[in-house]
Amino acid sequence: MFTGIVTDIGQIISTAQEGDLRARIATAYHVETIDIGASIACEGVCLTVIDKGRNGEGQGWFDVQISAETVNVTNIGRNGWHAGRRINLERALKVGDELGGHIVSGHVDGLAEVVGLRHEGDSLRLTFRAPEDLARFIAQKGSITLNGTSLTVNEVAGVEFGVNLIPHTRQVTTWGQVALGDLVNLEVDTMARYVARLQEWA
Repeated sequence: MFTGIVTDIGQIISTAQEGDLRARIATAYHVETIDIGASIACEGVCLTVIDKGRNGEGQGWFDVQISAETVNVTNIGRNGWHAGRRINLERALKVGDELGGHIVSGHVDGLAEVVGLRHEGDSLRLTFRAPEDLARFIAQKGSITLNGTSLTVNEVAGVEFGVNLIPHTRQVTTWGQVALGDLVNLEVDTMARYVARLQEWA
């Protein structure tokens, strides 16, 4: 489990198709404290560490293996993970950690497209278009996870919804490079799913 609070911006070092896709990711995390088999949210996708180490310059890295199913349902396949690409990282939540965002599973539900972008003072207002089957789980003032970042929904209109990014969020995540037309990993709030399910039985 995760919180949607990004704690590092990693960078893809390399990728290789070895049956499944394998990616090597540079990180500022102390790799000595990362266990093989640990889960790390990479751009909002929960992935398992299968190797780790440091290069000749002392830069830490870890490897993940990504199934074809994960590639197909996330922006890994759409945007393409390539050498040099920066991605949001978060290590798994530990008992006793501060829950600064909301409960995030790292299981991406679908892709949302950036369809609007405008500056409001120091903040950046983004509008997204969600898949129709997921839009009903998105509510004004509710929580949502986009590219691994826990955000608050400001408004909802049909399948479109908006969020506001303060300067700090853009500085410590990859949101500083967002552009119109980007496809982002979307995970709806787990509580919204349970509420919808309960309503079906009411």
